[in-house]
Amino acid sequence: MSDVTLTLSGLTKTYLSGTPGEVQVLRGADLELRAGEAVALVAPSGAGKSTLLHIAGLLDTPDMGEVEIAGQAATGKGDRTRTAIRRRDVGFVYQFHHLLPEFTALENIVLPQLANGISDKAAQERAMQLLDRVGVAGRAGHRPAALSGGEQQRVAFCRALANQPRVLLADEPTGNLDPETADQVFTALMALVRDDGLSALIATHNLELAARMDRVLRLEGGLLKPVE
Repeated sequence: MSDVTLTLSGLTKTYLSGTPGEVQVLRGADLELRAGEAVALVAPSGAGKSTLLHIAGLLDTPDMGEVEIAGQAATGKGDRTRTAIRRRDVGFVYQFHHLLPEFTALENIVLPQLANGISDKAAQERAMQLLDRVGVAGRAGHRPAALSGGEQQRVAFCRALANQPRVLLADEPTGNLDPETADQVFTALMALVRDDGLSALIATHNLELAARMDRVLRLEGGLLKPVE
């Protein structure tokens, strides 16, 4: 069985701009991501990193090209099928944590599991295990407003991994944090990726963090190019 968990083939995406004309963000982007591999995605703001991540995670569709996740072709599938693949196999982390403010850290991780049919007991056990692994189990009963920025983002990582996805997509996950906290949070994220054998595609402006991953790709001219 192949260990490739995410394949992007020939992705193109064009948007209409505010002035007459079009902006072609992707021009045939290709990528293979393997189990246990962490790949950094770097590019200037506006180059299309978020667009690429959204297409890879089935939140958007390409004009042309193919997306395959965990061996299942997703391009051209109906919304129900795409949603099922995304819930089962993809986890998302954003620059802002997007935790639900009225729920505790624990509840924020339990909820997506309940939506996937996991029992409440099993969901709580999984949530506590994840919180313990990133060092914030003692904050399980606190709501997001009572957590520090680093704690909020660690909880967001746990929520993204709650349903044991195969692929993790992260868009500037340390972008709102000071350098010391960013380093601590990134270390926690990489431990989760390595221990669980996840595939991770992480967009970042932080070249020091990018260098700690297995590969660095630059999105340039709508194509993905390796950075040596």
